[in-house]
Amino acid sequence: MPQFWLLASLSIISLIYGYVGYMRSARISTSIRLNSRSTYHASFVALCAFLPAFMLVIVVAIADGVFIRNAIAEYYPLELTASDEFNEILAFSQVRNFVNGVIFTETEQWVKDAGAAWLSWDAQIRNVSSVVIICLSFISGFLALHKISADFTSRSYVERIITWFLRICSLIAILTTIGIVFSVIFESFRFFSLIPVSEFLFGLTWNPQFEGAERAGSGQMGLATYGSIPLFFGTLLISVIALSVAVPVGLLSAIYLSEYATHRTRSIVKPLLEILAGIPTVVYGFFAALTVAPFVRSLGMDLGLDVASESALAAGLVMGIMIIPFVSSLSDDVINAVPQSLRDASLALGSTKSESVKQVVLPAALSGIVASVLLAVSRAVGETMIVVMAAGLAANLSLNPLDAVTTVTSQIVTILVGDQEFESAKTLSAFALALTLIIITLLLNFSALKIVKKYREHYE
Repeated sequence: MPQFWLLASLSIISLIYGYVGYMRSARISTSIRLNSRSTYHASFVALCAFLPAFMLVIVVAIADGVFIRNAIAEYYPLELTASDEFNEILAFSQVRNFVNGVIFTETEQWVKDAGAAWLSWDAQIRNVSSVVIICLSFISGFLALHKISADFTSRSYVERIITWFLRICSLIAILTTIGIVFSVIFESFRFFSLIPVSEFLFGLTWNPQFEGAERAGSGQMGLATYGSIPLFFGTLLISVIALSVAVPVGLLSAIYLSEYATHRTRSIVKPLLEILAGIPTVVYGFFAALTVAPFVRSLGMDLGLDVASESALAAGLVMGIMIIPFVSSLSDDVINAVPQSLRDASLALGSTKSESVKQVVLPAALSGIVASVLLAVSRAVGETMIVVMAAGLAANLSLNPLDAVTTVTSQIVTILVGDQEFESAKTLSAFALALTLIIITLLLNFSALKIVKKYREHYE
């Protein structure tokens, strides 16, 4: 049975058992007072019918992959495994491609034999495991159904199961974060074993494209350069331009909507602002490349300025428009959360409306406003599509907003596009860039949190 239908079957069985458990507990409650409500008994029975079988599904899925990978190794030819160039991952990928239907005319016979064996094993394991899993669901649901009684505390069991589920979700989030960080760290160490750290951190030229290639017209092998300074300067420049647009506009619009606008105006304007957050970034990229960039270039030429066709200014302006909702929506919610008593006390002491906003409301909401700005910074630093389409990929060391620059994320995407050899310094440089960006972002967040903590203690 396909896994989707297996999970659907488990869900239906658990729902049926839950309904039967509810009816059984409701019938018992007519004559005897139950320790827990009927909804808890129904939830307990449904969870017992679903969870053990679902855990077995996960175990089978993991064990199935391990078994097939080990069993397929028996089909590798001896002349292939004895070769110094033998790569087990590559050989396994050939068999997997054959199983997935990617068949080439020159496919070797051992690949066909291994693929046929794979399909046979997979079908047998799937059929047997489906029967066992469904039987387990019926048995566990049946046993749980017969535990319903007047003294049975199903509520404590249900709450315990939900608590463990929440713990597992939290653990998954933490382990995912740790896995991402450590994978980046390990690959970065491999890069720094090839390229000196000083060259990467303080180099002024970024040009990994000459890796193993011959420089045009020189007759010599070109050496790739991995100086990351131009990338971080480009990221800083575009982010500053974007924040220069988003923070004032977003904060002022939040102040207007929360303190001055009528309820009718707020109900219209706020959803319109939040629509900006739902527009795909590729649409912003088209808008920047086809509308804003030509406008900035023509305006600069009218003023006698030399503006690149792909400039940091165009990308930063459009990116600023994109992240306005991140500042305005969160700031608006934080400002509205300020107690009305603070406003009333300020007005009672003779302050005007604007003075109350500047000296009472905004300081009280400062921590939330800083959090919204931090979110906007993270969004600006991590944006890729707008930069690629409007600012280009030229790693120029410049703080002139009229020049073409690029960002760290754009270079990471450029490096990792297509088939890559993960042993070359060019590919590994993407992980070094990611690690450096993570460290910089953590330092910015730490500094901002210190500032927020200082002012929060002052005003609370």
